[in-house]
Amino acid sequence: MSLFHVDRLELRFEQKPWRFAQERRDEIAAYFAELQRQKPAIWNGRILLLHHHEIDGGAFRGAYLETDYASFSAWSAWGMPPAGVCNCFGAAAIIAADNAVLLGVMGAHTANAGLIYFPCGTPDPNDIFDGKVDLGASVVRELAEETGCEIDAFVVEPGWIVVRQGDRIAQIKVLRSAETADALRARMLEHLAREEQPELADIYIVRGSRDYRPAMPPYVIAFLEHHFDRA
Repeated sequence: MSLFHVDRLELRFEQKPWRFAQERRDEIAAYFAELQRQKPAIWNGRILLLHHHEIDGGAFRGAYLETDYASFSAWSAWGMPPAGVCNCFGAAAIIAADNAVLLGVMGAHTANAGLIYFPCGTPDPNDIFDGKVDLGASVVRELAEETGCEIDAFVVEPGWIVVRQGDRIAQIKVLRSAETADALRARMLEHLAREEQPELADIYIVRGSRDYRPAMPPYVIAFLEHHFDRA
């Protein structure tokens, strides 16, 4: 596990074959068919995975390929065996006026049911603009879809907190609010109540280490420890 700050992301779309998806196609198809049988709401869209990256000074540079969600979900479920890619995604760390952090609890119909983490999502082709992959745009979209909040309601900290957990790289954008955690949560829950099938089942408030839960992935705990230690 590593955590560090970068000033900017310089990411591009550079398509190349993903051998894992090609060589294990039949296994992937069988796995995903069973997953869809268990969770019919899951569909096989298109997503982006990082196949090259480097850190140069204050910049995190990298290139993405496009693949299908079925291959990505199988790779993730099978423990992310070495496959020449990373799941590099943007995430929103919402910090309330009282310094608490708000996380989402994933709904039962989702692939990550019950897990507790930031509003986020694996980037997809909608995040490609003129050949560049914009994780900032991904964060804006996921924040609105999952919580109902617009990014203009927050003070956006410059740069990104990068947390790497194996082949999972979270690019975390820190968003600070003038509202308390309780007020933010109430507004987000109103949004969830209006949704026909919200991605989140609940909003969870973390005020310190006593609020850590096993359902939080290690990269989330790493960010929380960094945040509260810094405070």
